[in-house]
Amino acid sequence: MTNIRKDDALCSVTIIHEDILNKVRKEMTEDSQLVQMAELFKALDDPTRLKIINALLLAEMCVCDLAALLNMTQPAISHHLKTLRQTQLIKFRRDGKIVYYSLDDDHIELLFRQGLAHVIEQ
Repeated sequence: MTNIRKDDALCSVTIIHEDILNKVRKEMTEDSQLVQMAELFKALDDPTRLKIINALLLAEMCVCDLAALLNMTQPAISHHLKTLRQTQLIKFRRDGKIVYYSLDDDHIELLFRQGLAHVIEQ
């Protein structure tokens, strides 16, 4: 087996490839969109919120159901739901006195499943 030094991953030249830089600059995602993506990933940076997303993949649920499922208090669940709502990961509908939560759109399921597939393959 060959020894790989830390220095091997560093460029040993200072040539700038202008053609590549120009191409990439034209195609880079806008900063405002990257900020929104960072907020989205921050919202997903919590196992409880991921459990909520997982549960809502399977069924529309109210706070009481989520609290019972995750063995947590309703205020704790509500706090997580607020974060998920603010980042447009979930939506809600009212039916009388009960508020039901569901995923905002199909992209959320795709995001969850892609993340899970990445973790499983490691």
